[in-house]
Amino acid sequence: MKTDNTPDTTPTTLASRERVNTALVHLQPDRVPVDFGSSFITGIHCSVVEKLRDHYGLEHRMVKVVEPYQMLGLVEDDLKDAMGIDVTSIFPRKNIFGFVNEDWKEFRAPWGQTVLVSGQFRYRVADNGDVFLFPQGDTTAPASGHMPGRSYFFDSIVRQEPIKEDSLLVEDNLEEFELMGEEDIEYWRREAEALAGTNRAVLTHLGGTGLGDIALVPAPFLKNPKGVRGIEEWYMTIVDRPDFVKELFDRQTQIAVKNLETLHGIVGNLLDVVVVCGTDFGTQNSQFCSEAAFREIWMPYYRRMNDWIHTHTHWKTFKHSCGAIDPLIPDMIESGFDILNPVQCSAEGMNPSYLKARYGESITFWGGGVNTQKTLPFGTPAEVRDEVLRRCEVFAPGGGFIFNAIHNIQALTPIENVVAMLDAVHEFS
Repeated sequence: MKTDNTPDTTPTTLASRERVNTALVHLQPDRVPVDFGSSFITGIHCSVVEKLRDHYGLEHRMVKVVEPYQMLGLVEDDLKDAMGIDVTSIFPRKNIFGFVNEDWKEFRAPWGQTVLVSGQFRYRVADNGDVFLFPQGDTTAPASGHMPGRSYFFDSIVRQEPIKEDSLLVEDNLEEFELMGEEDIEYWRREAEALAGTNRAVLTHLGGTGLGDIALVPAPFLKNPKGVRGIEEWYMTIVDRPDFVKELFDRQTQIAVKNLETLHGIVGNLLDVVVVCGTDFGTQNSQFCSEAAFREIWMPYYRRMNDWIHTHTHWKTFKHSCGAIDPLIPDMIESGFDILNPVQCSAEGMNPSYLKARYGESITFWGGGVNTQKTLPFGTPAEVRDEVLRRCEVFAPGGGFIFNAIHNIQALTPIENVVAMLDAVHEFS
C-alpha cells in the first residue's frame, strides 16, 4: 500500500469497454485491447474454439456455429475471460444463409467434430461427402451453400439467372434490403437488454450497410435471387454499368440510414462499434478499383452512412477490406471510417511501420496482429510470439490499435500457436 505523498504512477487498470474506447480515440490504454469472436471477420473457426475451451480447462460443451458460411464458433463469456478478450457483440438476427440461429441441434461436420447449428440448418450430404445447405432452411429451393467433403467451410453457389441487359432492374438487387420489421426490432431489444451493464465494448453488424460485398452478391440467403448475382458479372457491372451500381447504392443507403435510426432508438449508447461494410478492395498486390472509381461509386454512400452515425451517436464505424489497399486508405478515412480491418500487412505496400506512421493518428487498426496465411497456421510458437510482439511494438503506441489476427483464425491452426499469440499480446501489455 502506498503511504507517502509522492504521486502514484501505477497504471490504472481499465474495464474492457473503457480500454477499447480509449484506444479508439487514439489515447494510450493500460494495455492493448483484444478482440476475437465479436464479428464475422474477427472470428475463430469452430474447431479451434473447441480446442481453446479444452486448453483452458473450461466446461466441455459443443460449440455453437454462429456463422455457418465460415463455420465460425461462438466465443462464450467464459472463453472470453480465459483469452482476455475486451469486445462482445450482437450478431445479426439472421445469418448469411437467411435463417435465425435458434432451436440448436447437433451436426456432425465432415472433419469429425460435432457442433451445434440452428434448427433451420437444413442440408443434404452427397455420396462423396459434400454438404449442400439450403437458403432460409427451405429444402425445396436450390441449395445456396456447398461444403466439399474435405473442406472446413461453405462456398456460395452462384444461381444467377441469365442477364438481360436491356431489362436489368435495380429492384432485383434490392430485394434483400428491407426496413426493420417487428421481429427484428424485438430481437434487438432482447439482445440489448441481455448486454445491459456489460463491461466489454459492444460491436455489431447491422446488416444492409455493406456496399457490394462480394460475399453477399450471390445472395446465399435468398431462395431464388434475381439480378446481378455472379462474381465476374458483378465486377463487370461496376465497370460497364456504373450508373446502375450508383442507383443501387443510393437506394440501399436510404434504407440503411432509416435502419440505423431505428437501431439507435433501440440500443442507444450500448453500442460502441458498427461494422458498416466488408467489401474487399484489395488483392495481394493491387486494388480492385482505381482511387477515382472509389471516390465516384462508393465514397458518397459511405459518407452518408458514416455521417449519420457520427452526427447522432458516439459509435465508431468499422471498414473491412483485405489486400493491398494503401492507395485507398486516404479515401476510406475521408469517407468517415474510424476503423480499418484486417490490416493485411503481408500485402504489397502494407508495411506495419509505414501504415502506423502515415495513418496512425487518423484511423484505428483493428487487426494486423499476426499473419493468418503463414505465421499463425504454419509457424512455430516462437515465431508466432516474435511476430505478435513486433506488431504490438509498431501499432500499440499512442492507441489506435485493437489486437486481432489478420482475418479469422482458420481450421487446422495449431492450438499451441493460438495460445502463443494470446500469451504474447498479454505479455506485451
